[in-house]
Amino acid sequence: MSTELLIDSAQNGSRIALLQDKSLVELHSEGMDNQFKVGDIYLGTVRKIVNGLNAAFIDVGYEKDAFLHYQDLGPNINSLIKFTKMVRNNNYGNYNLKGFENVPEIEKIGKISNILSKNNQVLVQVVKEPISTKGPRLSCELSLPGRYLVLVPFSDSVNVSKKIRSSDERKRLLRLINSIKPANFGVIIRTVAEGQSVTELDKDLRNLLTNWEEGMKKLLKAKSRDKIIGEMSMASSLVRDLLNESFDAITVEEESTYDQIRSYIRSIAPEKEKIVKLYNGKAKLFESFGIEKQIKSLFGQAVSLPQGGYLIIEHTEALHVIDVNSGNKSNQESDQESTALKTNLVAAKEIGRQLRLRDMGGIIVVDFIDMKRAENKKAIYEAMKNELKSDRSKHTVLPLSKFGLMQITRQRVRPEVNIVTKETCPACNGTGKIQASILVADKLEKDLDHMATIQNVDKIQIGLHPYLHAYFTTGVLSRRVKWFFKYYKWIKLIKDSSLPVTEYRFLDESGEEIELKIKSETE
Repeated sequence: MSTELLIDSAQNGSRIALLQDKSLVELHSEGMDNQFKVGDIYLGTVRKIVNGLNAAFIDVGYEKDAFLHYQDLGPNINSLIKFTKMVRNNNYGNYNLKGFENVPEIEKIGKISNILSKNNQVLVQVVKEPISTKGPRLSCELSLPGRYLVLVPFSDSVNVSKKIRSSDERKRLLRLINSIKPANFGVIIRTVAEGQSVTELDKDLRNLLTNWEEGMKKLLKAKSRDKIIGEMSMASSLVRDLLNESFDAITVEEESTYDQIRSYIRSIAPEKEKIVKLYNGKAKLFESFGIEKQIKSLFGQAVSLPQGGYLIIEHTEALHVIDVNSGNKSNQESDQESTALKTNLVAAKEIGRQLRLRDMGGIIVVDFIDMKRAENKKAIYEAMKNELKSDRSKHTVLPLSKFGLMQITRQRVRPEVNIVTKETCPACNGTGKIQASILVADKLEKDLDHMATIQNVDKIQIGLHPYLHAYFTTGVLSRRVKWFFKYYKWIKLIKDSSLPVTEYRFLDESGEEIELKIKSETE
């Protein structure tokens, strides 16, 4: 299975698409002001203790206070509080915890009011991003993820991923990590560490220790709400978690992001540096790779299945419901049971993809087509579990109930990706009446004339729907050729299927939108 990562940059952030065998399986957006990412560590201030919830509300700079439950304090919370105070008072300069004496662990069942009080400052880590009306969810059990290892301060335990099955390999990794890890740091060995040399593991561990020490140096002079240790960018974290032999290419549109990704890969896997490519095509990156078209077809309420059939996906605040329909496939099989089984198997594969693509979390209920045979129901259950093996979010899949419903729970740590694929007509704003569409070409030419002569813009680019692009470029003496002889400027036209057919945008040579400055008749 080939894997590709595409990073499309824009003025207000970037979009990241993960492709497997050319099919879109994950889509992430990262805004310029994207704060409170999972993994970020802040210096928070306790605003309120709520004994009824056994929780505290912490001010980390978000518009709503973040939530911290007693069970998320971690067993070594008192050690963390002690260390934080020592660093803040400049009484402890050894940030690698050498010689630090841990405080006894807290009870599993206790009261948060015995640990924290109002106005206490405490180091907290974001474990769930702000979703809907809720602020971030926090934990005091800090962890720093690397490529092969996860570093856990104030712990001494070493644990191996359950997905590493070989007992010999588990023993080897435990022996290696115990021999190189410093005191007062626990380590979780990730699945990708299987078969790695001690050199690679040690390098990853040293990088994590360096990140911790740099963060603790910042803590000395930090103010409340300050970010102490920040999780890397979404693109880099995806590379860190997914980079393997099946990774074929990472294509980046912006040069600074290209340099950042290439530098990061050089540090963790130099042999893979050559797969990072800077895109310099004329069309937009997502347009060139057909991603815009996939987004439009995959994020709607109805999603078509290969060889017939379709899904209906409904989202609510409480849960998500997916209905499987056979569509025109009902006439292709010999009997109803065969039709249901084949359609359900195809649907299970697409549902696994949709869960990752939309990052759907919480409770998901799937209404499969009814089947009578127990072996067929089991086949659907096994198919769904198999499809979710590659899902990095924690999940649970239950067998089909007697009503033909499957229940899935999936960890939700960030807002769901929700893209509106139905377009409101830009000319009528949904009223149903528009100016004659044939006039859009005339309006574009009128605006272009103003842009080229009145505003006197030197290098003009126009982003427009492919239908309009074809209209202006078809033929030897196309409209664009006539523009050249009229304005003595070559007008560059860029296909953009994300635009409605009656919309267009004027851009400068760097891709920034140019405002059309037409004075109204009343001025």
